[in-house]
Amino acid sequence: MFESLTQRLSGTIERLRGRGRLTEENIRESLREVRIALLEADVALPVVQALIERIKVRAVGQEVLKSLTPGQALIKVVRDELTAVMGSQAADLNLNVPAPAVILMAGLQGAGKTTTVGKLAKHLRERRKKKVMVVSADVYRPAAIEQLRQLAEQVEVLFFPSSASQKPEEIVRAAIADAKKSFVDVLLVDTAGRLAIDEAMMAEIKALHAAVAPVETLFVVDSMTGQDAAITAKAFAEALPLTGVVLTKTDGDARGGAALSVRYVTGRPIKFIGVGEKPDGLDVFHPDRVASRILDMGDVLSLVEQVEQQVDKDKAQKLAEKVAKGKKFDLNDMKDQLEQMQNMGGLHGLMDKLPGMGQIPDAVKNQITGKEVPRMVAIINSMTKKERRNPTLLNGSRRARIAKGAGLTPADVNKLMKQYQQMEKMMSKLSGGGMKGLMRGMRGMMGGRGGMPFR
Repeated sequence: MFESLTQRLSGTIERLRGRGRLTEENIRESLREVRIALLEADVALPVVQALIERIKVRAVGQEVLKSLTPGQALIKVVRDELTAVMGSQAADLNLNVPAPAVILMAGLQGAGKTTTVGKLAKHLRERRKKKVMVVSADVYRPAAIEQLRQLAEQVEVLFFPSSASQKPEEIVRAAIADAKKSFVDVLLVDTAGRLAIDEAMMAEIKALHAAVAPVETLFVVDSMTGQDAAITAKAFAEALPLTGVVLTKTDGDARGGAALSVRYVTGRPIKFIGVGEKPDGLDVFHPDRVASRILDMGDVLSLVEQVEQQVDKDKAQKLAEKVAKGKKFDLNDMKDQLEQMQNMGGLHGLMDKLPGMGQIPDAVKNQITGKEVPRMVAIINSMTKKERRNPTLLNGSRRARIAKGAGLTPADVNKLMKQYQQMEKMMSKLSGGGMKGLMRGMRGMMGGRGGMPFR
């Protein structure tokens, strides 16, 4: 998300950063570039106009021109205003009500409502420690009911059955009654979508909203529709008392116009963003962190949270103890590390949150396709248990056999072994307490002489 916007803005920002003195003229010139970058990112025109005006007022005032580092001061102004237009701070769900807290999910067909219900259920169960039930009030698409049942099973939450012969209000009232008996904390209601906004759809969801009085009404919208996402969200916000927005498919949206437009156009906060198809692909929306990512400052806080949530602490502890005792780091250990990296979105998912990625040439970034880690795991899976424990056994003929088993080439196996040797060296430095050596090893792994892994 935001790749094209980040590339455009980071070049402008970099030019400003090095200037010892800023004038009104070169600030205006830079803001013209920012304006073009925002419009190309499909940000709604009223949002672009308001954002540029707010930056201009602050930029040509005392705050920037009188600063000792005017370039840095202007970057801070741009970051602050981007954050403000997206809502300043993360907006939490209001669950402080008598149980069950009913959350109604609305949106057009194809926006990813049902998948988002499953993701939000998992988020509430695992991170908020809530007992969750889900129910489908989509009586027009029987497949939606079955899809939600399967998702509920997958994310280990309760599912309230419904059928296409029932009325939506009747389904949800019965689900609320059952949720009370089962001491459920949160009831998530999936509703019917349409291919476009129409009166019948709006009348139906208004009646459902009036009947169940949800504490949260979230509008689910596909971020890849750009400005249309903000327009659709505005139409729903006028018809329903929305409490927030969930942006889906943000991993496929390189422009990010919807994220910058929705809050300003609707007046409703973006509460979550959906990434990918996996049930854990839902993140709380932090405007300040997103603004930092847009300006190529990275998002280290989110990266730390991701590591906290998704790294297997038991495995990490066992590896730390093994290394501390001076035992050899083998290919089984490497496979564990690779699988944990894949759980965090692979190399591509981690790169997105690292500072300075906008400065890396496309030719280099395009080498990271998302297939690197699965290929490396496939190579290790093609080895025998003995070979994994004792990599020195891997002569030419064994490497050829392993490559064939993984559907790759001996050169790919050699690359993996080179990376293993670098990791193994790094781990031995760690066991000896040599921090400088460890840092040198890490620099080597991140691309020094070995180049990018698995092009």
